[in-house]
Formats: sequence, C-alpha cells, structure tokens
Amino acid sequence: MIELESYKDIVGEDVISYLHQLANLLKGKRVVHVNSTKTGGGVAEILNRLVPLMQQLGIDAHWAVIKGSDDFFKCTKGMHNALQGNHVHIPKSLFEKYEETNAENAELFKDELNDADIVFIHDPQPASLIKFFPNRKGKWIWRCHIDISRPLRSTWKYLRQYIVNYDASVFSMVDFAQTLPHPLYIIPPSIDPLSDKNKDLDERYVLETYKGFGVDIESPIVLQVSRFDRFKDPVGVIYAYKLLKKSIGNLQLVLAGGMADDDPEGKVVYDEVKSMVEDDSSVHLLLLPPDANIIVNALQRGADIVLQKSIKEGFGLTVTEAMWKAKPVIGGNVGGIKMQITNHYTGFLVDTPEGTALRTRYLLYHKDEREKMGAKAKEFVRRNFLITRHLRDYLTLMISLIYSATNRIEL
Repeated sequence: MIELESYKDIVGEDVISYLHQLANLLKGKRVVHVNSTKTGGGVAEILNRLVPLMQQLGIDAHWAVIKGSDDFFKCTKGMHNALQGNHVHIPKSLFEKYEETNAENAELFKDELNDADIVFIHDPQPASLIKFFPNRKGKWIWRCHIDISRPLRSTWKYLRQYIVNYDASVFSMVDFAQTLPHPLYIIPPSIDPLSDKNKDLDERYVLETYKGFGVDIESPIVLQVSRFDRFKDPVGVIYAYKLLKKSIGNLQLVLAGGMADDDPEGKVVYDEVKSMVEDDSSVHLLLLPPDANIIVNALQRGADIVLQKSIKEGFGLTVTEAMWKAKPVIGGNVGGIKMQITNHYTGFLVDTPEGTALRTRYLLYHKDEREKMGAKAKEFVRRNFLITRHLRDYLTLMISLIYSATNRIEL
C-alpha cells in the first residue's frame, strides 16, 4: 500500500497537510463506494487507490461491487449507450431484470449500506439501490462518470426517477450536469502518479516491452490505449493510420486495451477491429488483462504519439496518464477530453480521422514542438488531475453534506 505521505515530493507538503485537516472532520465516519466491477475501466482504477487513502486518513471506507447476470449487464450497457446519446431500444424485460438485480444486491449489502454515513453510488448500474433503503441513515450520492449531456430522453426519464431521491449528484464536467432537486457537484476524475500504471520506469524495460510484442522500435509508434468500445472509436483510429501510412511507410500502430467485466459488447468490437487489421503486420492489436498496469505504463512511455480518438468520453483517464508521461495527446473533441487538452498547447483536439492523421503527422515531424507540448501537458496534470486533488474534493463534498450545505458547490 502506498502511504499518503509518499505524495509530498510530487504535490507538496502543504497539500498533504490540508488533507489531514479536512479528514479530522470525518474521523470514524463509515463511507461505502458501490459500483459494478472490481476490474476494468476508470471507476475501478480510481476506487482501488482512493478507498485505501481514505482509510489512511482515519475514515472507515469500504468498496462494494454488485453482482449481475448477462441480461443485467445488457440492460446497463444499453442504458450507458442511451445516456451518451445513442438511440437504443431496451426491452421492458431487461428493465425488469435491472430492478430485480438491484433488489437482490440491496438485500446482499443491506446492513453495510443502511448504517453508512456516506454512500457513493457510481454510474447507472447500481443507481436504483436507493429505492430499497427508505430508512437509510446517511447521505447518498450518485456519482456519474459518463457524458450525459444529451441523453436519450426516455432512458434518462427512467433513471431520473431514482436519482431524484439522492442527497447529491456528482458530475465530471458542468456540461454533463442535469437538472435535479438536490445539490450538484463538479469533480473531475484523477490518476495516481505512484501507481504501477504511472510511476517512473527504466527505459530498458520500456524498450523490452515493445520488443516483446514484436513492435519495431526503430519506427515511429502511434498508440491508443482503451477498452474495446465503439465510443473509443478504434475503427476511426485505423482509418487515420491508413491515411498516415501513405506518407510514413514504416509507421507502427499499437491498439492496446482490455474489456470491462460489465461490458458485454467488448468482444464484438475487438473482433471487428481484428478483422480490419489482421493482414497488416505493422498494426499490433494487444488484448491485455486488467492487471497489465506496468505494461500500459511502458507502452505509453515508449510511444511517439498517443491518441484517444473517442467520439464520446466521460473523462478519459488514458489521456491523463499519457499527459503525465509528458506526451502531447491527440484526442477527440468531446466530453472530458476537452477538459484536459488545451488545443495547440498541451495537445490537439480532432473531430475526424483526417484531422487525426494531419495532427499526428505534424507532431512526428516536429520533435521539438512535441517535447514542449508534452512538458506543458505533464504540469497541467500535476496541478489538476492527481489523486490528492480528487481526495480533497471528496472530503470537502462529504463535509458539506454532513454539515448541511444546501447550495450547489463547484470544487
């Protein structure tokens, strides 16, 4: 376990001291985070680091993961897509499975959630749990990690019937916030700079990692790390790569990622991408296990250019990770990516495969500019998107609810 004091060299002693001061108001409070997967995706990554840090500060923090069938996750994946704006039809039978599954999990976690002082419910999957706790003791917070700026109206109406009963909601950006009858908080996600995925690595390990996957390290390397999800647009990345190959013949493309436990569409997308590139030896499709954190770290550090060409994005921690490694990221001009990339300053925002190819070519041919942008990107992450800031925001949020803050607060 990484000690909180270990972050002093990165963020400063005053930041750590302030966290202890805030936590003094929450000593012994029981806090429970609930989500739908222990591995895969940014929510699980954040909770894996955040919960132990809360415990170090004297908070009785816990993490509960709900269980569900294939039909349950088909429903929640459909809800996820619809909330991000897709026209998705979800059969009534799947909504019934959704409610039935949350009822079963409510019984499973009855004592733990009834007695908690603060409960964080992450995303749509466990959102209806609140229905089964009419006599709950503490404050319940719905934490939305996805882009619901333009949700499919019918799906949001269905979900909203549960969300209105929460004591507060948290969104990653102001643009995502919806009208609700309780306080709204704006808290962006974060990365842990000392985790296996983000800590410093020996250059030899980085090179050996690429060699182990058969990547030609003497050629320019373009990388995208993400789950195999249509919203991450791996197909658009391949189109951009094919445009680039016309002028940069020795280019290497690495598409690396895994599949979240709660995403039944992952294999379909992976197979589609594989069929597009299986005849091209300069494209490396890497299906990584959830615990391949050091490998991801090495891939990001060794790449010349990092892409995150999402067409919808709640935040995009892979952008933050690459920026922390002093890489200027070329990212989709959407959602939380826009919060991280200042166009032409810490990276480039793009809307099309053609734009992606154009910006990638520019950075490959202008190494000095690439290094300047990368240095600015790393400093921007240090100031805004490290886990110590995230922890501070959650502590402040909990204090505001326990001590009866009533107005909207942007942390």
